[in-house]
Amino acid sequence: MCLAIPGRVVAISGGEGFDRRATVDYDGVQQEASLAYLPETKIGDYLLVHVGFALTCLDPEEAERVLKEIREMMAE
Repeated sequence: MCLAIPGRVVAISGGEGFDRRATVDYDGVQQEASLAYLPETKIGDYLLVHVGFALTCLDPEEAERVLKEIREMMAE
């Protein structure tokens, strides 16, 4: 089973297809992700990433709600 945590795009490097990449921030931990499947992604978007590929762009309000719940669970 996989657990996807929303991450916010903080940077995008140029290119097309598999060369277009985003830096995704997960509450201070940053990783690179391919934007091959979501070429319309913009800085500030929230994504779900699996094995290095951005697969879903989330509604910002929903992403923030999920992140808030995760933070609350971690604080307990």
